[in-house]
Amino acid sequence: QVHLVESGGGLVQAGGSVRLSCVASGFTFRDYAMGWYRQAPGKEREFVVDVDYSGTDATYADSVKGRFTISRDNAKNMVFLQMNNLKPEDTAVYYCGASWCSGNRCEVSHWGQGAQVTVSS
Repeated sequence: QVHLVESGGGLVQAGGSVRLSCVASGFTFRDYAMGWYRQAPGKEREFVVDVDYSGTDATYADSVKGRFTISRDNAKNMVFLQMNNLKPEDTAVYYCGASWCSGNRCEVSHWGQGAQVTVSS
């Protein structure tokens, strides 16, 4: 059974940092691209960042470039999101997603349950 479990969310002041973790089980982690997505109240879920199988090629949303960093540890089936210089507009539920890629096309096939990050001004 596939599981993605996020942890590390919470309440932080603007300018602060949070590190999210996601541990995966039930599938071959190293075969999947991994990403983070977020959903703010009243808004649709949006892409934040993803990283390829090896952890060397990452793509960031413009809104988080230079502030967020994704990393993965294939030996531990984990992916991380380091978030620095947080802003109130980063407040959202953050989801870990595992994507199966065929050629240049990737689609999220597994989702975590989400972790709340709240940034106070």
